[in-house]
This record gives sequence, structure tokens and C-alpha cells, in this order.
Amino acid sequence: MKRILSRRAFLQGSVATAGGVLAAKTVFLNAQPFPRAVAPSDRVRFGMIGVGMQGSGLLGGAITIPGVECVAAADLYDGRHTLAKEITGNTSLPTTRHYQELLDRKDIDCIVAAVPDHWHRRVVVDACNAGKDIYCEKPMSHNVADGLAMVEAAQKNNRIVQIGSQRVSSELCAKANELYKGGAIGDIEMVELTLGRNDPTGAWEYPPPPDLSTQTLDWDTWLNDAPKIPLNNLHFARWRCWRAYGTGVAGDLMVHLISGMLVTLGWNEIPKSATAMGGIFRFKDGRDMPDFHTVLFDYHGIPVYVRLDLGCETPELARFMGPKGLLDTSEFDLRHSPQSGVDQDPSYYTFSFPAKMREQYVKEWHAEHDPQLGKEPVHEDTVYKGHDWDDVRPHLNVFFQSVKSRKLVTEDAVFGNNAAIACHMANESYFRQKPVTWDAGSKTIKS
Repeated sequence: MKRILSRRAFLQGSVATAGGVLAAKTVFLNAQPFPRAVAPSDRVRFGMIGVGMQGSGLLGGAITIPGVECVAAADLYDGRHTLAKEITGNTSLPTTRHYQELLDRKDIDCIVAAVPDHWHRRVVVDACNAGKDIYCEKPMSHNVADGLAMVEAAQKNNRIVQIGSQRVSSELCAKANELYKGGAIGDIEMVELTLGRNDPTGAWEYPPPPDLSTQTLDWDTWLNDAPKIPLNNLHFARWRCWRAYGTGVAGDLMVHLISGMLVTLGWNEIPKSATAMGGIFRFKDGRDMPDFHTVLFDYHGIPVYVRLDLGCETPELARFMGPKGLLDTSEFDLRHSPQSGVDQDPSYYTFSFPAKMREQYVKEWHAEHDPQLGKEPVHEDTVYKGHDWDDVRPHLNVFFQSVKSRKLVTEDAVFGNNAAIACHMANESYFRQKPVTWDAGSKTIKS
């Protein structure tokens, strides 16, 4: 009986004679140290706007940085006034529902803001116009027009604006950029960005505070420019689920992946086009933003594929592919897998040769290509282990140091706007159910 070998079986059978040794090494990256003791005259005093889920984490992280002090906090929900005092350990911390009071204070050097997306424009523009530098959570904007107005305000007032996709300040992102610039994988051919969750909390089904009422929350102000509706506790706690207030998985998750990609590749641009598919498959809880979203972007001819899923957990991964190999980046490590791009074994096409001809070809191939005994090449992956790229403190530290030095930040208003517009394009393609393009002339998204 004639035995038919598969391509895989043929290659596996050839490795021992023609290939080398597979190996991997691990390199531990050193995180950038925070500044040591800081003189009182060199301290940065900030005001906190928004002390919700993300804001409470930012506040708690910021005050651990030497030389940084929170001197006031603002939130439309009174329960978060109490929370701000608990986090800072300062029962006398001034708190208010009116963030403009923080902008008017001369003793506040800068602002850290973590408010719903539909509030970003107002807070950032007001802060810049008041002469305050500001760290604003991602995504930078709720829509394209908002982002353009924020860039204009930052530039007109010469303000430091940093957007909160914290991985761009991580050692892992810096190392990925170093490897790519050094030619580790050759010129980029494609990028895959994926992230999946599979639990209600990951899908923003948060429990509203039990004491929410029109007495404890300024609901009418919270709505801002969204449609006026009676107090809805779920809309307050789960605002990311609704287009009126948030930007869905694109603005909450994709923007991190896009921002990390831009830093890794040294890009700072808006994609030419976006083609999206998705839907609400699992969390049919009244939301109008998809819980599954896939997008194919065109970045100057380079395809960038993104998959975001709230109904199936998969590892967060940014994969960069080139003719010389792969870079796989994730929350705690970066793997460089080099590829030679040449045949490691005789061609399996020779199965179409008569036996004698095939045997002669294989014999000649090995004579020409096999390494000398004892000098077999090592095919080595390198894994770089780093500090959690989702730690907000290194990114906050970059901002606070820039407030003092006036040194430009990586994720400034222009960078943040470019990353946010990619997310808006993904959402627009989903809702329009057709591909969209970026029109640089009119600065609009077109079908």
C-alpha cells in the first residue's frame, strides 16, 4: 500500500536532519523608577474630576507618586466625595459638584479627569482655556467633532494634554518599538489585535450605588448634551453600554490596542478606512452598543485586524507580522519569534517527482543546505518580561513630570485624537453597516 505523507508530516520528519534546535530565552525589563523625595516647592498639586471606577483608581495611583498631591475633587454624585476623602486619607479634602471651582483655583497645577466619554470635550476644553494641563481618560473624544475641538484648545492654550491609554508609557511598549525599529521582523505586513471577556462585570453590568437619587446625584447636569430622560440608575453606572454617553468596546478596549500599536510601529495617524461587523449576541440588556465587534482597518496599505468580544474570554494580544518573524505583545510580556524566511527542508513539491528523481533531489538538497555536525543553528525565541502595562502610575508619572518640565508627552491631544478617530470609524462602520473612510480634507468620516 502506498503511504501518502502530509506536508506537516514530511516537514516534521526532515527537521532532525536539516533543521536546528528550538530554544527560548527570557529577558527581564527594568521598569522606569519613580522620582525620589521631592522638595515641597517642586510638588505637583492636582485636582481630580470624576471619582468613579476609573477615577478612583487614578486617584489612588497618583497619590503614591512622590511629589504629587491631590488638593480637591469634583463629582456630580455625592457618594464619590466621600470616596475621594477615603482614598486620600484626608477628611478635609475639598469636594464639590462643580468642577469649574477646581479650574478657578490658582493653587491647582493640573487636572486628572475620568468622566464619561460624552463629558470629555467640555472638561478638556474648559481646563485648557483656564490654563490647566490635563490628563483625560481614554478614548479622547465621544465623536470626531469633539476631538478636533480638544486638539484646538490644547494647541491654542499651549497646554499639556495626555490621554489615558497607559500602556504607551510601559517598558513593554518601548521594547516592542525598539525591536521593530531595529528590524527584528522586517517591514510590517499585518497586525492582529484581539481581546475577549466572558463575564457580566467585564461587559459593564455594574451594580449601581444603592443610594442614587436626584438628591445625591445631579442627574440633569450628568446628562450633558445627551437626550433628557428621568434618572436611570443603570445608565449612570453602565454608561458605556449606550451610544449617547460612551463609545462601546471600541472606545473602552480597542483604543488601548490601537494606541499600543501606534507606539510600537512609530505611527501617529488615522486609518484610511474601516470595515466592521458585530452585534449584540450575549448581553441583551437594553444596550445599543455591540458586545462583539470586529474591524479591518487600512493603515496606509497595511491591514490591521481587531476582534473584541464580551462573550468569550481570550488572551489580550497584539501580534505584529513581518517577513523576518513575529512580535507578540501582551499585558506582562513580549515575545520575539524570528523567522529565517528560507526553506529549512527539501521541498514537499518533490512528492510529485518519480522516486529515483526525488531521492536524488533530496540527497543534493541536504548536501548543499545541511549544517555541519555540532554547528546546527539555534532557532531562539526571546521573551521579554515587564511590569504590567495596565498600571496607570507610570503613565500618570509621565504626565506629572511633563507638567513641571513642559516636555511633550507621547499620547498628546493629536495622538489621542488619531487613536480615538479609529474607534469612531469602527463604530460608524458598524452602525452604517458599510465600510467607511476618513476624509482628511473635510475631517469627517464618510461612507
